[in-house]
Amino acid sequence: DKEKAASKKRQIDFLTHRSREMGFSIEYTTAAEIEEMTTGNSHGGIIATCSDREIPGLSELSPKENGFYVMIDGIEDPYNFGYALRTIYAAGADGIILTPRNWMAAAGVVCRSSAGASELLPLYISESDESCDFFKKYGYKVVCAGIRDSVSAFDADLKKPVFLIVGGEKRGISRSLIEMADTLIKIPYGREFKASLSAASATTMFAYEIMRQNKK
Repeated sequence: DKEKAASKKRQIDFLTHRSREMGFSIEYTTAAEIEEMTTGNSHGGIIATCSDREIPGLSELSPKENGFYVMIDGIEDPYNFGYALRTIYAAGADGIILTPRNWMAAAGVVCRSSAGASELLPLYISESDESCDFFKKYGYKVVCAGIRDSVSAFDADLKKPVFLIVGGEKRGISRSLIEMADTLIKIPYGREFKASLSAASATTMFAYEIMRQNKK
C-alpha cells in the first residue's frame, strides 16, 4: 500500500533487499486494490502474489535417522488442519505427510490458521498405507491414535524415530492403518468422557508428549 510506504519503511527496505537477491519485484498500489486481493484485514498493507506450491511425493523424502513425522488421516476442515500444523511445527516435527487431496485449494486458510507454519514445514504426498510401509522400511515406529486396544500416550514408548498418525474428527483412522501400527495410543481423560477431542487438540497432546519423551 503506497500510503504505508513511510510507516512500513523498515519492512519495505528488507523486502527490497531480498527482491534483488531473489528476483521478485516490489510494486506500490492502493489500499482498495489490496483489499480486493485478500481476505480479512490483517495484511498490514503488504502482500505477496505467489505461484501455487508444489508438494513432492514421498519418494523424494530421505527421512532423518532419528526423526518425527506426522500424518493426519481424514481431517476435513482446513482451519483445524492449520491449527494442527501450528502445533506440529512448534513441537519440532520434521515433516507432514498428506494424502492426495487438494489442500492447496484452501492454502490461504491453512496458512493463516497455522500462523505461517504450513509454509515452514516440509510437506509430502502419499497414500496412507504406502506411508506406513515407507517409514517402517527406515526403521520408524508407526504410532496411531485409537481407542480400542490402545495404551495411554503417557505410558507408551514414543522415542524417535516416530511416524505419528492422527485421525480426523469424522471418520478417524482407517482400519488398514490401525492394523499396520506398531503401537496404538490414546489420550487419558480426567473424568468419564465419551466424546473425542478435536483432531487439532489430539495432535497437540500427542506431539508434545513425543517432544517430552525425546527431550535431551
